[in-house]
Formats: sequence, C-alpha cells, structure tokens
Amino acid sequence: MKYTLCFIKRNNELLMLNRIKDPTMGIWNGVGGKIEDGESTKESVQREILEETGIFIEMNQIMNKGRVTWHEDDHFFGGMHLFLAEVSNDLIFNTPIKTDEGILDWKNIEWVIDKRNQGVGECIPHFLPILLNEESSYHYSFYYKGKHVIGVQVDQEVLI
Repeated sequence: MKYTLCFIKRNNELLMLNRIKDPTMGIWNGVGGKIEDGESTKESVQREILEETGIFIEMNQIMNKGRVTWHEDDHFFGGMHLFLAEVSNDLIFNTPIKTDEGILDWKNIEWVIDKRNQGVGECIPHFLPILLNEESSYHYSFYYKGKHVIGVQVDQEVLI
C-alpha cells in the first residue's frame, strides 16, 4: 500500500478536507496521500499533514490505527494506512480555509460518522467509530460490486 490517511482530532471535532481533485473530489475526508520513497508511513503522514494543513504534529501524537483495503470479486484493488493524530484542545486553527487541496474545516464527529451523511467517503462511517474509540489497530476490508460497498470485514491486527 502506497497511501496514508489521517484524522486529526481536537475535542469532539475532526479536521476534514473537502478535496477538489479526484479520486475523492467533493468528499469530506481526512488528510494524507502517497508515501514517498524512503519514507516510513508515519513520516509520510507527518509530511502530508504539514503540506495539507500547515500544522506540524509531533511523531508521538500520530497513532497507527490500521489499514483499509478494497476488493471486488476477490481481487485486491488498493488500500491505505490509517492514522489518528490528537492535537491540543486549545489549538487555534480557524476554519474554513481554502487550500490547493480543497477546503479544510472542523467537523463534529457525530456529523462525520452519521450513516445518513452522504458528504463523506462511504467507508468512513464503518471504520471511524472504531478508529476513534479502540486502542488496537484493525484491518478493514471493503468489498465492492461496481461502485457500491456490499460487505465489510473487520479484523484486529496483530503487531509484531
């Protein structure tokens, strides 16, 4: 997997990015991107957060929360490493902010995970409650038929 996705949490809000480019154009999501050669996944997340938000987050604030993979007809077609970064409750970062990547805005967690919310990626309501509330890392396997999720399998990851 060559990609990372991080959710930045402050109090009961997440800093979300509404992207202006494919593949998630117009969808509220966390921040992240492609892992560059020679980078660890955590280094990639730290760099992507700084590039996309301007916020510098210490490595010890970034928690590995597992991974997401996508499958159709038993064929793997992609995935990403998941992270959570908790920032100080008194961090001042006024939004909305328009950036080269899209619009950054703090969103209430309940709004983000509401299953009726059509403004976030279809996988987010499945994994985000676990990511936010469990200590462990998980592997979330999403199974598609066409463009629709038809099944989700969640397995706790064993860290060696």
